[in-house]
Amino acid sequence: MRMLHTMLRVGNLERSLAFYTEVLGMTLLRKRDYAEGRFTLAFVGYGDEANTTVLELTHNWDIASYELGNAYGHIAIAVDDAYKACAEIKALGGNVVREAGPMKGGVTVIAFVEDPDGYKIELIQQDENAKNN
Repeated sequence: MRMLHTMLRVGNLERSLAFYTEVLGMTLLRKRDYAEGRFTLAFVGYGDEANTTVLELTHNWDIASYELGNAYGHIAIAVDDAYKACAEIKALGGNVVREAGPMKGGVTVIAFVEDPDGYKIELIQQDENAKNN
């Protein structure tokens, strides 16, 4: 078994695709409209679906926004340099909601950004030990 994807419901698919591809650097892997069901699915990620876990962005045509609830946490992305990633994300118009720095009570450098629908994405700086494990 392996994890295939995580699905997020988005209110504006084009805005979300711009964020995930232009700001976070993911690739649009596939996109399909389901007219009978009035929804569109778009899959984005850092590699092909055969080898990596990806994000499924679901846009229900008649719904412009969602309440995120209090059970959802975040998506995590490994980065080489969280400080640099935050600067680049801000320069591209992204919303950094927790600047890069050591996590509370630890040494791992993390940051948080928010997508256009309010979903949190944690950036985790990978040190040499983490890269080699």
